Amino acid sequence: MDQLAPLIAASINAGTPLLLAAIGLLINERAGVLNLGAEGMMLVAAIAGFAVGYSTKSPLLGFMAGAVCGMLMATLFSWLALVLATNQVATGLALSIFGTGLSAFIGQRFVGLALPSQSTGIPGLNTIPFVGPAFFTQHWMAYVALLLCAAIAWFLYRTRAGLILRAVGESPESAHALGYSVRGIRFLALLFGGACCGLAGAYLSLVYTPMWVEGLVSGRGWIALALTAFATWRPARVLLGSLLFGGVTILQFYLQGIGVTIPSQILSMLPYVATIVVLALISRNPDWIRLNMPASLGKPFRPGSS
Repeated sequence: MDQLAPLIAASINAGTPLLLAAIGLLINERAGVLNLGAEGMMLVAAIAGFAVGYSTKSPLLGFMAGAVCGMLMATLFSWLALVLATNQVATGLALSIFGTGLSAFIGQRFVGLALPSQSTGIPGLNTIPFVGPAFFTQHWMAYVALLLCAAIAWFLYRTRAGLILRAVGESPESAHALGYSVRGIRFLALLFGGACCGLAGAYLSLVYTPMWVEGLVSGRGWIALALTAFATWRPARVLLGSLLFGGVTILQFYLQGIGVTIPSQILSMLPYVATIVVLALISRNPDWIRLNMPASLGKPFRPGSS
């Protein structure tokens, strides 16, 4: 039990950026927009958050900078995908490549620098035997991510605005005929997704590492994209999946710590192998995916074209 509590806490820590990014991407895809640029958005937000946090000594300002940069990247994607109606897959891939290069260029002078440790945990609760070390020793952003997941579930299934968002993702032509601005709703969804990806990137450079190195995100943007399909576009399953993938990520360090004689390169592959296995299992039942996937996902909408 003494070893299990730190393992659970580390899994939550590793799963938090995945949860933040996947929640944002879920909202994008519920609105019918497929944004494959999460990796690039997270990288730009990570260096922006670290640069601001390091310069101002304020992690909160770092998170705000990360969210703003994520929204700016999402705005660029929106202009290309919504206004110019470019191919969403190609545009997202281009955004990811652009973000990778931009973050590497901006972050040159921050390589090797580190942030001071931050206080974490909930005073009083973090001293409860087992439960405290396992669940109440996290950074405050981890609890914000959990609350955000619950809020998104409530928004999607208990509010009129959530119903409209899902309607836009299912049939944008019908939503447009009823007088709703499909492009406007999708733009707001993309801004929210960009902010969430920005918070995820900032979490990696401000809390999880906390330092900046080129390629810091290490494929987590792609894992977050896979999580939305794994969760069949449901917030509760996104939470479960993020904790699962966070646990797989931490498992490599745990196995090394107990002396398992497996090459470190193989252990580092575990999160990505798990992603491939999950996607392969999901793909075995295309009818199940078709029933849960937003009908207009990835399809551009042009008012008056139908």
